Amino acid sequence: MSAIRRTLIYLLSGFPLALVSFTTLVCGLLLGFASSAIWVGLPLLFVILRAARVFAAIERRRIAAATGYELPPAYYATSEGSLPRRLWAMLRDPQYWRDAEHGVLIMPVALFTWAVTIIWVCAAVLGVLSPIYGWMLPGYPETSGLADLLGMHSHLANIVINTLSGLVFLLTGPRMLRALAALQIGLARALLADEKAQLRARTEQLTTSRSAAAQAEAQTLRRVERDIHDGPQQRLVRLTMDLEAVRRRMNDDPDAARTLVDGALTQSHEALRELRAVSRGIAPPILIDRGLTAALDAAVARCPVPATLDCDLPERARLAESVENAAYFVVSEALTNIAKHAYATGCTVTVTTETATLWLRVADDGVGGAHLGKGHGLAGLADRLAGVDGRLDVHSPAGGPTVLTAEIPLHR
Repeated sequence: MSAIRRTLIYLLSGFPLALVSFTTLVCGLLLGFASSAIWVGLPLLFVILRAARVFAAIERRRIAAATGYELPPAYYATSEGSLPRRLWAMLRDPQYWRDAEHGVLIMPVALFTWAVTIIWVCAAVLGVLSPIYGWMLPGYPETSGLADLLGMHSHLANIVINTLSGLVFLLTGPRMLRALAALQIGLARALLADEKAQLRARTEQLTTSRSAAAQAEAQTLRRVERDIHDGPQQRLVRLTMDLEAVRRRMNDDPDAARTLVDGALTQSHEALRELRAVSRGIAPPILIDRGLTAALDAAVARCPVPATLDCDLPERARLAESVENAAYFVVSEALTNIAKHAYATGCTVTVTTETATLWLRVADDGVGGAHLGKGHGLAGLADRLAGVDGRLDVHSPAGGPTVLTAEIPLHR
């Protein structure tokens, strides 16, 4: 019902707006072109083109409110320099003229859709309510209805025929309203949406995404290199030195050699544990073997802060590898940040899916103050998500709580 209501509001409000835009643009363009020979009309043309852009922006918002999705973007040329140069660039920009064309052509289309909407709604309402007021109307031959045209001259026949016709209009109303809205939106899509601008915006998005992914990958490689250098590499150096000492003392001091062997075994176990921790931060085996739900469950269990996982993914459901890797990375890094900086007593990880989007929500009751500024850990999460066309939102006022929300498309 809400969709029908939004469509009905869109159609009924279209004609008044179209009347204003048609009157403004037609009068302005005629005056502007008529007086452009003496240069007086040029400023008026600039004003009218700006007005056309405003009307186009209003129509885009109306379409977004009625349908829930926005039109593809339009591209308006920009020019640097003096005011005459910028105004001349506006005058040569085809999108401004497309906006003006829409503001003029929308008038007959909006008038047609508005009239059909009024007729359809009135026919449905009056027909369905015919049993209430039909008895009070004058009968044949003072008035004649559809039943009278069929040769049935009685109040009951008129009420039955009117009620049935009203039900027909009522039942077909939603489909008719959608068809009328599609006609009006189709004109807007043809004139107000610029395919080149859409491709340009997508290219810029992919360029940014690729750059962010490369940066995130470089940061991950530096972190892995640092972790290996500070942990397993140092322990392996110590292990090598202990083994060399064992070889020297194996014959002359077996007890000391045995002690060194015990220490070398401890160092080897620690190095193996740290290597597993480093590999877990990249792509843990459990994620590869059992999927995202099991991997997140293991990450929550390892968190030093008491944490709970609420995941609505099917038990054996598998997502795209890039999506699972990004989701695991976001949650594991968020839990690490909570353990290091939040001073929290508890946190919750929520995983949900909605249409074609995976939503991750990590909330804690810590001190807050987290943000996405460059140089902070959360900036790396944002870059990692950008590599899969995802987005990161952080709400963390001073004093807490902190809520981190990640959005990852599932179309990959």
